[in-house]
Amino acid sequence: MLDATMKQQLGAYLNNLRNPIELLVSVNDSPKSKELEELANEIAALNDKISVNTTSDKIGGRSPVMTIAKEGTEARVAFAGVPMGHEFTSLVLALLQAGSHPSKEAQALQDQTKSLSRELNFEVYVSLSCHNCPDVVQAVNLMAALNPKITATMIDGGVFPDEVKQRDIMAVPSLYLNGELFGNGKMTLAEILNKVDDEADAKAAAALADKAPYDVLVVGGGPAGASAAIYAARKGIRTGIVAERFGGQVSDTVGIENFISVKYTEGPKLVAHLEEHVKEYDVDVMNTQKVVAVRKIDSGLSEVELANGAVLSSKSVILATGARWREMNVPGEEQYRNKGVAYCPHCDGPLFKGKKVAVIGGGNSGIEAAIDLAGIVAHVTVLEFADTLRADAVLVKKAQSMSNITIIKQAMTTEVLGDGTRVTGLQYKDRATDEMHVVELAGIFVQIGLVPNTEFLKETVGLTQRGEIVIDGHGQTNLPGIFAAGDCTNVAYKQIIISMGAGATAALGAFDYLIRN
Repeated sequence: MLDATMKQQLGAYLNNLRNPIELLVSVNDSPKSKELEELANEIAALNDKISVNTTSDKIGGRSPVMTIAKEGTEARVAFAGVPMGHEFTSLVLALLQAGSHPSKEAQALQDQTKSLSRELNFEVYVSLSCHNCPDVVQAVNLMAALNPKITATMIDGGVFPDEVKQRDIMAVPSLYLNGELFGNGKMTLAEILNKVDDEADAKAAAALADKAPYDVLVVGGGPAGASAAIYAARKGIRTGIVAERFGGQVSDTVGIENFISVKYTEGPKLVAHLEEHVKEYDVDVMNTQKVVAVRKIDSGLSEVELANGAVLSSKSVILATGARWREMNVPGEEQYRNKGVAYCPHCDGPLFKGKKVAVIGGGNSGIEAAIDLAGIVAHVTVLEFADTLRADAVLVKKAQSMSNITIIKQAMTTEVLGDGTRVTGLQYKDRATDEMHVVELAGIFVQIGLVPNTEFLKETVGLTQRGEIVIDGHGQTNLPGIFAAGDCTNVAYKQIIISMGAGATAALGAFDYLIRN
């Protein structure tokens, strides 16, 4: 299961174990069971603090399953399936946590987890190719490691397809709590805690209520926001950053090949580096906090109001709220979201193995999605609204060379069709002939661009018709002291590296504003 390099690296990590741990493997006669048992034995061979036992009994009604626990204690963390691929990191962390190696997660979040008093049984359905799934698995695993009232089980949907079908799971990660759907998509520990802790909002508002005014307060934690915070903090001024999700849209990006000087990286890795860099400076980071209003007040300060009721003030504000995937806004889309309508082909593609799907959009993201999906699904139909594809020629050539990809131009999707439970097809109009057509399929992947996250700013700053914040060459909006940067603005191109430069520009513009006022 593990090659020599992986064994060497894992062995080094396991030297951090402070106490013996036990692996219990529920086995059956399936090939996956043999793989899981082999993996457990290979892990145990790397450190004498690890023991392995097997059982023919199911664990939590499933097999194959491996549980991990501190020796002599009841297991609260389980992996149903073989935790390789993106989930191998989740396995390593679970081993270390069972061995009492301290977590690097914020102590305040760990303390909040320990204070939870009700029983929580988490189940996370994943695909091993999903780059967002490990965040959720690792979050609930840590909760289980810290609190004896909490359990966590990772479930590979490819190993337990009957459960996936029974629960109509068509998007991962899918997180269940005590048998009920809790959430879909990427979630951080802080976000999960905010939902299960009834007092979370009140605690957060109280903690934020007495903060002194900032010199620069950045709204948004993506590349533009992180860059702005770093540049502002380097000027030695009081800097804060408030974000609903640090990393923003980049957290959902898989391959990044155009970040100059870095030939290849992945979104979650880049976000981790951004966060690490921000924390090198004296920046007050307020994560998992949604901003609902920004306004100027008579004192010359600006106020930033949060969803929990807290209000922050600052001498200048940099809006870096980013953008989100554009929706089709057709009948059936909302009804069948995560029931066949998806936005992440890398995460959810494996759930449609051997089935027919569609990709909406003929830009780079759409054609890349079609190429990726073609290796998994039976057939991909690409629907492009315009009469030409906007994707790079090399991508179009690759897609056209694949026998199970059909590209239809001048196609306007008019409705998502379903049986009440899941997607069964879509309807589109041929814009050249006005004829209506129906395509039978199981999944629809929407890849039609971005929408700026600026709805809450409509009464505050100048916006374009598309909702983008209008800025000048210094990142200044129409209001003195309020700046903006990144994908939420009217910059010509929406790219990570451009957003970072725009964030630096806005921070320097804000600093210039401060010294002149």
